Amino acid sequence: MEYIYAALLLHKAGKKVDENGVKAVLTAAGVAADEARIKALIAALDGVNIEEAIKAAAAAPVAVAAAAPAAAAAAPAKEEKKEEHKKEDEESGMAGLGALFG
Repeated sequence: MEYIYAALLLHKAGKKVDENGVKAVLTAAGVAADEARIKALIAALDGVNIEEAIKAAAAAPVAVAAAAPAAAAAAPAKEEKKEEHKKEDEESGMAGLGALFG
């Protein structure tokens, strides 16, 4: 996460988001920079309009917040199925991490 924050900080400051910049920000913050992660981040950001990505991310919580009441209203109907499914998982020994992917 700190790698993304470093890139966002460089962008906000009007600096070029590149390997040297990200490494400098991380080093200044006292983070041991991993060259492979920095290269992967820079490669992933190639061709990405950071401003547009920020705007899209800012709009996403509004849509999620609007959908939340509808999901809450539908929850009681699904509650029985969840309890039944949970019992089946416990009986078959699938409790723990396996239940996350069920």
